[in-house]
Amino acid sequence: MQAPNIAIAAMWADTLRQAGIEASVQRQFLSSVAGELPPDQCLPEIWVTHDEQLEPARALLRQLQHLPQRRWQCECGELVEGGFESCWNCGRPMP
Repeated sequence: MQAPNIAIAAMWADTLRQAGIEASVQRQFLSSVAGELPPDQCLPEIWVTHDEQLEPARALLRQLQHLPQRRWQCECGELVEGGFESCWNCGRPMP
């Protein structure tokens, strides 16, 4: 499974390992040759060690990529969306 960058690849691999799925990050150093190789061939990949864990790994990563976004109304009237825990307008913390 390809990841958009090394930071996300590492996070995904850690999440899979925490769920009991043996996984590793591969191709993490190929970004330096992008241009000499096609860019899509230089993206880091998550490899699952055991074939029988592939589908559970894909399901877990799909869930991780489609987390619901929070939305809350601040006391100042601003609608705050996403993962923000304080209002971008006035700085008040999320209730």
